[in-house]
Amino acid sequence: MNENTTTKATIGEVRFSYCHLFTPEAVGESNDKKYSVVLIIPKTDSANLAKIKAAYTAALQAGISQKFGGKKPVGLKSPLRDGDETFTDADGIEKRLKGEEFQGCYYLNAKSSTKPGVVKRMKINGENKLVEVVDEQEVYSGCFGFASINFYAYNNAGNRGIGVGLNNILKTRDGDFLGGRSSAQTDFGGINLDAYDSPENWEEDLPE
Repeated sequence: MNENTTTKATIGEVRFSYCHLFTPEAVGESNDKKYSVVLIIPKTDSANLAKIKAAYTAALQAGISQKFGGKKPVGLKSPLRDGDETFTDADGIEKRLKGEEFQGCYYLNAKSSTKPGVVKRMKINGENKLVEVVDEQEVYSGCFGFASINFYAYNNAGNRGIGVGLNNILKTRDGDFLGGRSSAQTDFGGINLDAYDSPENWEEDLPE
């Protein structure tokens, strides 16, 4: 098995957040625009975590021999972050670093300079097929799916670590919007619209 394969992992089903899959965005102080997504993985998902560990270990071993001068850098941080991480603010109050959707989960930030493939499954002529997602609104922060990612070692002017590259995305199902956004069905589902709707707004089957 070659290095490119061992450093690659297809994980799912995971939850997507901070989706920039159709238009690249600059993150933080960097001016480099990249496609990216945050992958949220439950801590109980041992199968996906095992895949991530294997691919990370392969990338680390390659980095030790090719990027890090023969040894693991001191203080090297894993790209797999803890969603339950907290910090103490200026008033001495402990707060969560991430939102509640990250509770009980790990997360990865996967990026790419080239546009990832984004697909979904559809039944066409009785067969299930993977088709390209063209509507950007279909894949959003809060939906679920699979992600093809690869781990790689980097050493940029002494800044050494293991990064996560984004290959492709497969959306499997919808979920609640993250970041405070709600669906139109949620906002308006409890309103009694009978007093406001006109008969012409309703579609009915007419007799032949």
